[in-house]
Amino acid sequence: MPEPAYSTQPAAPAAVPPRSLSIATQPDGARSVVVVRGELDLQAADELSDILRQALKSATEGIDLDMGGVTFCDCSALNVLLAIREQALADGRTVTIESHSLATERLLSLTGTLSLFTAETDDGIDHELGVEVVQLRRAMQTRPTIDLARGVLMATFGLSPQDAWHVLVMVSQNTNTKLHRLAQDLVSAVKGEPLPDSVQRQVAAAVARLSESDAPGAQGDGEA
Repeated sequence: MPEPAYSTQPAAPAAVPPRSLSIATQPDGARSVVVVRGELDLQAADELSDILRQALKSATEGIDLDMGGVTFCDCSALNVLLAIREQALADGRTVTIESHSLATERLLSLTGTLSLFTAETDDGIDHELGVEVVQLRRAMQTRPTIDLARGVLMATFGLSPQDAWHVLVMVSQNTNTKLHRLAQDLVSAVKGEPLPDSVQRQVAAAVARLSESDAPGAQGDGEA
């Protein structure tokens, strides 16, 4: 009986998925320009934090962020931005967002932090520091709840992390509910507290819209 043949060829390496995040820094006089492209999520938070801290060290006046190419941004990235801004203010420097995408604008608007990253005069640097510390603490406190709510949506409807975030944002806007309060309601519902009917309907509608947009042919095939 012939011996079974075994291949001596090495297995082909698994394909490496394309990188979804790009962060580049360059000096601009007394400031550092940081250009961010791609997805800013929990996995990218540490890299973003390290690069921003290094950029701040080499800039005597602060950092200007170009986030126009950011396609996804969650609360983990917001926490990094708030933390680096607090550090900059403590040293008499600033962190501004010169260009933002729809994803970053939506997150900053929903959390009430958009104005913190606009250009300020020197007189405005110190008097807002107490308010900013409160906002930073609030963001750090609400992040676990928001992450839990995303997990609830992912487990309940089989959503990806990004789609779960989109559902949270859509429902928050359509019910005129703060994002962290909506997240708390979703987490509480898992523990047995009833979710308001209006919120249930909006969640179902948001999930349905995502399913329709992902369905084959949803964008049309170009025929009349």
